[in-house]
Order: sequence, then structure tokens, then C-alpha cells
Amino acid sequence: MSATARNASRLHIVTGKGGTGKTSVAAALALALAGPGRRVLLVEVEGRQGIAPLFDAASLGYEERHLAAGLDGGEVFGQSVGADEALLDYLAMFYRLGSAGKVLQKTGAIDFATTIAPGLRDILLTGKLKEAVSRTESGRMAYDAVVLDAPPTGRVVKFLNVTVESGRLAKTGPIGNHSRSVARMLHSSLTAVHLVTTPAAMPVQETADAYRELMAADLPVGHVVLNKVAGAKAVEVAAEEVGAGLERAGLHADGALVAGLMEEYASARAEIESVGAYRERLERLGRPVAELPLLPEGVDLSGLYQLARVLRPGVAGGRRTGKGAPDAA
Repeated sequence: MSATARNASRLHIVTGKGGTGKTSVAAALALALAGPGRRVLLVEVEGRQGIAPLFDAASLGYEERHLAAGLDGGEVFGQSVGADEALLDYLAMFYRLGSAGKVLQKTGAIDFATTIAPGLRDILLTGKLKEAVSRTESGRMAYDAVVLDAPPTGRVVKFLNVTVESGRLAKTGPIGNHSRSVARMLHSSLTAVHLVTTPAAMPVQETADAYRELMAADLPVGHVVLNKVAGAKAVEVAAEEVGAGLERAGLHADGALVAGLMEEYASARAEIESVGAYRERLERLGRPVAELPLLPEGVDLSGLYQLARVLRPGVAGGRRTGKGAPDAA
């Protein structure tokens, strides 16, 4: 596959069930995409403020700010996008309101508008993503890639598909045109939605459900990321081997101690084997599965670079499977 084809996706949307580590995966993906001479924007929405602590940085605001050096010399910038600021941008861009928009904000009109029309918030947030993806500076793209730490799987399809519905309702005018242009980007090869899960029953089930919802909405699914995988492999161990090992270590291998250790081993083995079963189920979705290790000490900046190095060959390379892949999960 050519480099051009592998890097077709420029908007990477990372979603997952709460607790799966989607924010850490989004941050690591941004570092992996920021190769030599590349600039990547890492965006969060809805005031989550989960990105800054990972980079040991101050809270993010609406202004794009340098966060870290990417792998091999690129740059990662961060931004927290709120609906109010995005609406001010929208009013300035399409209605030339300028300072009048700030007056509306002070009077509470903007907050009122986004409250009575909740879908408007998502339209504004996804619209800001399109602006970042398509913006040019000095004759080149401002960012080579944009990574979104998206809402969780339970509502990601509604979040991404709101522009389709608004485009149908508003047939003419700036809102309709804007919504349709955003919808076209989100449903094109420029976008890849990556699903993050952990090797456990509920997250894997929610991932399979989200995959089907995304496919039904004709949204482009990228990779499935199996996160927090323990690195051990299941091996056959007999009680006699455990006893002999204890004796070699100078410990008395009484029956109760050996039995206790074998019980712990059986529990750990079952957990390790379950990872394989979950991996096989995810692979049946027909999407590439990337695997990230469990970091026992938690995820800090050093851990993000470790995860980025794992992600770089696959997810950051942009390999995707087309719609119509088998779904046997």
C-alpha cells in the first residue's frame, strides 16, 4: 500500500466505553502521527480536561497550544473546544458578527440557543473539527492530522451524525451548507473512527455494538484498539514443577503452599486465555486490531511515548478495511 493511501485519513476520532483509556490512546495516537516535520492537533470536547494531565501541562483552552514533541521530531498541539467559543467563531465566519457575537455571549443568548437546541452543540463542535482539518497556513495544511478524544461509544454516532440530520432540515443558507460540508468530511476517507476497548466482556460487547451503529450510519471505522493487555502468555505448569522450583529457591514446598500457588496460577491462566477469546471476537468485526500493553504504573508522558511507538506501524499508518467486511461477532 502506498504512503499516500496509508495516510488518507486526516481526522482520527477515538472513542470507547468509559474506563477503557480512550483519552490515553488518543494522546498516544497524536504522538505517533507527529512524525518528522508533521504537526498534529489533539482536540477534546465537552470540557473533559483529560488531556493536559497526561502531558503534565496546564488545562487546555480554546486557543491551540503546543503540548509535546511527537515521535521523530514532529509537534503535537492541544485544544479544548467548547460550544460557546465555537458558536462565536461560527457567527464571525458566516454572519460577520464579530464583536456583536461577544455581546450575545454576555447577554446569555448563546447559552440559551445551545440549551434549547442541544444538537446545535454537536454541530458546532464537529464544525470546528472540519475547520481545523481544512485550514491552510502559508500555502500548506495547518495540521497534517487532527485527533479527537471523542464522546464515549454510547453516544458517538449521534454526535457524529447530527450534521446529517441538520443538513436535511436546513435545505438552504449557511447552517444547511455548513452541516452538509461537515457531514461529507465525516463520512469520507478523510475520517477514521477508532474504537478503544479492554479485554473484558462489557467493553468488548459495547465495542461490537458501536461498530454496527457506525457501519449502519455509514461512518468510516478505522482500527479497534485492544488496550491494557497484560503481556504474559499462558503456559503449562504442573504442581511438581512448582514444588521443585520452591525447593531450589530454598523454600519448603509443603502441600498447602503449592496448592495455593496453583490456584493463583489457574486464575491468572484463565484471565490470559480470555484475552485471546476477546481478541478473536474483535477480529471477527473485520477491522484491524491493534494491541496496547497494560502499564502497571499508570499512563504518564513516558508511557504515552511507549504506547505511541506501538501504535505507529498500524494505526498511525492509516490502514483501514473497507465497508462490507464480515461481521460475525
